[in-house]
Amino acid sequence: MSKLRLGVNIDHVATVRNARGGDTPDPVRAAKLAEDAGADGITAHLREDRRHIGDADIDALMEALTVPLNFEMAATDEMQKIALRHKPHAVCIVPEKREERTTEGGLEVAREENQLAHFIAPLRDAGCRVSIFIAADQRQIEAAHRIGAQVIELHTGAYCDAHAEGDFKTRDIELEKMRDMAALAHSLGLEVHAGHGLTYDTVKPVAAFPEVMELNIGHFLIGESIFRGLQPAMAEMRRLMDEAREA
Repeated sequence: MSKLRLGVNIDHVATVRNARGGDTPDPVRAAKLAEDAGADGITAHLREDRRHIGDADIDALMEALTVPLNFEMAATDEMQKIALRHKPHAVCIVPEKREERTTEGGLEVAREENQLAHFIAPLRDAGCRVSIFIAADQRQIEAAHRIGAQVIELHTGAYCDAHAEGDFKTRDIELEKMRDMAALAHSLGLEVHAGHGLTYDTVKPVAAFPEVMELNIGHFLIGESIFRGLQPAMAEMRRLMDEAREA
């Protein structure tokens, strides 16, 4: 079975920086530390309201990184222009609402199929690998395939939330849905990624899915790095991912 990649989301280093203003902590420094510790890619979400990552961070990440940058963005004209200017390795289209604390669910692809197909076409033409962040839902996966996405990222939030709440029946139902939809997406020729809310306690069952090629993990790793340091926090996550993969 192929090695599972780890993408590290550094958004919340910028959240801490922005809470006080100034230049520290620097998300680009965190990205380079993650890269040195073996991250296979870096994820950064440039939101419309710039609540964490800013335009200058994207400029600096594009210049500093040697691993791929996964540029998370909403399907807006502004973000498309920024992505086309930088041409990152990958763009992941995510839903975005001003009032949410973090991305609350997957993108509604089936209802916006025509609009999204036209939106992602220039990104693909520019050489960006287009990913769609979606729930483990057959309609959404099939729509993502039809519009020309190359990758889907399964939203693992419902599974992680159920685990945290001790609702193990719901947790297991959500896990089974993700397993089935990962297999469906793979059968359609889509590369499968997963992420959102994953922790040391929840990562192994998802990492064990043979179709999943990459996990994108951010908030938990940044929080855990306060106590362990970023590189040891990443090393433990990598160990658990590798154990699950080998099993």
